[in-house]
Amino acid sequence: MNETPQLEPWEEAEVQRANESGLTPVVFVHGLWLLASAWQGFRDTFEDAGYTTLAPGWPDDPATVEEAFAHPDVFARKMVQQVTDHYLVAISQLTKEPAVIGHSFGGLIAQKIADNGASAATVAIDNAPFKGVLPLPAESLKSAAPVIGRLGNRNKAIALTYEQFKFGWANNLDDEEARDLYERFHVPASGAPLFQAATANLNPFGGETALDVRNPDRGPLLIIAGTKDNTAPIAFTHGSYKLQKKNEAVTEYLEIEDRGHSLVIDHGWPDVATAALAFVKRFV
Repeated sequence: MNETPQLEPWEEAEVQRANESGLTPVVFVHGLWLLASAWQGFRDTFEDAGYTTLAPGWPDDPATVEEAFAHPDVFARKMVQQVTDHYLVAISQLTKEPAVIGHSFGGLIAQKIADNGASAATVAIDNAPFKGVLPLPAESLKSAAPVIGRLGNRNKAIALTYEQFKFGWANNLDDEEARDLYERFHVPASGAPLFQAATANLNPFGGETALDVRNPDRGPLLIIAGTKDNTAPIAFTHGSYKLQKKNEAVTEYLEIEDRGHSLVIDHGWPDVATAALAFVKRFV
């Protein structure tokens, strides 16, 4: 029997703060190899624009990068539906329907949240692929190789070397900025979601990365793509857009030139935040 996901006290405090504000909430969903604290710049941008924000973690996430490397096993075996359910619990406690913004696997999870009818407007940034998105480009396979290259990694927490981070996340950045981002933001990550995504199209029953792209309750969706992303290449983001266009709700796609997977934390993050804010303001 699956247990009902439980929020951490700090997550409950964020929900309470959002409700007490009386403002429209925006929920931020991080992906692999980051913590919720990576969203601080986006949160400041949206709060300056009159929203309240919250950024729950994945289940059992530590509070800091230092704690993450001291206890890496807390990340192991976290799966896509488990994480989605955790965010849905937080959203269920909000008094106003939120906008939801996610990056990487958080971008996939944001779309799953929308598929549950729990988002007033959704922005998926360099999202991981869902079932039906083809193909798997060579650069994404190379980026995922440190995890999916060994079957046993499915049940482990995997940290990237700097060289792996540079290729997958910071390929468009100079070494000074790439090294700074690696040291400030990178943490170990669950291997399970990468295996789930890699095998999704082999699962006749859909699996945890499946979406109902025709769901009339999905709401408006913007997919943002960094054109230089090696981890979530255009094949993922534009492929997601082509499938999501089947929905009757507003579905839009925006490419940001010369940006890699680090686009939500590197020097150009304000451009991405501004684009996401402009979309959300149209609907919420």
